[in-house]
Amino acid sequence: MVVASCPAALAQAESSPEAAAPKKLSFFDPEDGKLDLSDFMLNHKGALPVPTIITEPAVGYGVGLGLMFLSESMSEAAASARASGKGPVPPNITGVGGAYTENGTWGAGLAHFHTWDGDRYRYLGAVAKVNANLDYYGLQNQPRAYQLHGFFLVQQLLVRIADTRWYIGPRYVYFDSRTHFKFGNAAELGSVEHDQRIGKAGLVIDYDSRDNIFYPNRGIYAELEAQFARSGFGSTQSFDMYNARAFTWLPLARALILGLRGDTRFSSGDVPFYAQPYIDLRGVQKGRYQDRNAVMAEVELRWDVTPRWAVLGFTGAGKAYGRWHDFSDAANVYSVGAGFRYMIARKLGLSMGIDVAHSKGQNAFYIQVGSAWH
Repeated sequence: MVVASCPAALAQAESSPEAAAPKKLSFFDPEDGKLDLSDFMLNHKGALPVPTIITEPAVGYGVGLGLMFLSESMSEAAASARASGKGPVPPNITGVGGAYTENGTWGAGLAHFHTWDGDRYRYLGAVAKVNANLDYYGLQNQPRAYQLHGFFLVQQLLVRIADTRWYIGPRYVYFDSRTHFKFGNAAELGSVEHDQRIGKAGLVIDYDSRDNIFYPNRGIYAELEAQFARSGFGSTQSFDMYNARAFTWLPLARALILGLRGDTRFSSGDVPFYAQPYIDLRGVQKGRYQDRNAVMAEVELRWDVTPRWAVLGFTGAGKAYGRWHDFSDAANVYSVGAGFRYMIARKLGLSMGIDVAHSKGQNAFYIQVGSAWH
């Protein structure tokens, strides 16, 4: 979640003279006269409506609406940080919302993010209800429609290691689900239990040196996660999952930024078919390529044409393997695409835009807020 690294944005807010004191909100930047939401985002607190347009091929087009409740504005948080001398601290945020897509998929949830002791402790909790209509491809590489109903819970507490950029802590995930294939089970799965519970507990390690959480120009974000599903944690099946991902942004010139992404997901044991690792690339339907393990890499080159506008191109590759195919036999999946961004909040470095991507037999577009990598 973006809020998990808000101190970087707050540091920018703290250094901005325009954010030093409340003033009448403007939706245009006095520096260049362009449309800009910086003042609104820096000085707003209370309930904030967050509309969303869904463009994911796995569930079709859809819309969502959320409400974010901020305990204080970003400028107030920056002022509190200056007074305490502990550095910028993100506001506590509670969010509630729901979404619906054209294939009948819907979901609703509640989340809360909270920090203590000058951002030394970070808590994240969420609950959600989901009713999804999806396709499973499996061994035959053919779509077989199924429904996934469930209740989702996550609890996480991270602790900063001394005065470093590292955080470490436990994460617990629970998912009480019911699945149903619409036209008979996938034969390669054998007998599938319709009612399953996933209860996973594990450890998370984060590292973040990005210069901006929304739209980085330099720095690294990395996360390591090891989770174990056992009956003692509420799971009906026992399995292990290990995930590692890292993003880095390298300035090649003043207006040219190279982004690199690596993502690996490994599993062992009796993993439910819908929870198997999958290839996650722009232009590739989520869940389209699933197996016991998945690896992927992506390269992105961005050109900041003007201070407000940027264009970018990207390409990625991945493999899903381990159960149905060995690594050498698994299909290579490629994607390629291009996009643009408009700097909608200059003082926070927040951009919005669209990416258009292509993979074998599929085209897709995505409405992006900042970087596509989160």
